[in-house]
This record gives sequence, C-alpha cells and structure tokens, in this order.
Amino acid sequence: MESGTVKWFNNAKGWGFISRGDGSDVFVHYSNIEGEGYRTLRQGDPVVFECKDGPRGRFAELVRPCDPQNASA
Repeated sequence: MESGTVKWFNNAKGWGFISRGDGSDVFVHYSNIEGEGYRTLRQGDPVVFECKDGPRGRFAELVRPCDPQNASA
C-alpha cells in the first residue's frame, strides 16, 4: 500500500487524482474507493491505495481514506 493526498475529486464525474509521495499524480475512479454506499473523496484528505498499470496509464485501486496519523501505514 502507498499513501497520498487527494488532489481533487469530481463527484459528478466520479473521478479525480491523488498526489503520490514522489510528486506524481495517479488517476482514481469512484469504483476503486473502498466502502459501502456513496463513495467519494475530499480534496486534501490523506488516503492509502495500491497503484496499478492499466491500458490508459497508472490508476489507484483499493483506495481508503485514513487518519493523518496513519497516512504512512
């Protein structure tokens, strides 16, 4: 698992980007956010995730918001 910060997320479109620790950004889709019900992310929130390579580039999956103290977990 890798940690990062939500750069931005568009609820209407269901996607956005996470800033990674190395300064690069990775795409995130709402379907890859873990949890029940309405899944969204808020700008600036810390998250943990797995980064995968897909046909359209890198993307985040198994995305989970976390407490700032646990962002490096």
